[in-house]
Amino acid sequence: IKYFEENFDVYDNFEGIVFVIGLQELGLGYKKLKKDEKINVMHIAVCSLLEPYGYYSLEGYDQDGWPHYKRNEELPPLKPMEQERLMKMAIIDYMNSIWQDQD
Repeated sequence: IKYFEENFDVYDNFEGIVFVIGLQELGLGYKKLKKDEKINVMHIAVCSLLEPYGYYSLEGYDQDGWPHYKRNEELPPLKPMEQERLMKMAIIDYMNSIWQDQD
């Protein structure tokens, strides 16, 4: 959370963190996004975060540079707190992989 606070002015905001990850995965730089595009950015983040767990796999990119994912398997039925824990662990794993790549 401290990393997101210092670098993106996202303060303990789960949705904000997921959105920033989606923007990172999209990799298009600054662009004004429409509401539906913002939702798609969140979807990209979720797919990217859950890809290492085998739930999604990247199929490729469209002509506009947007990634497209294929669902490999359904998520198990999880209670809201379990969903949040899974996503938080996925965020931690994602950030660890980025920091390891920078070393």
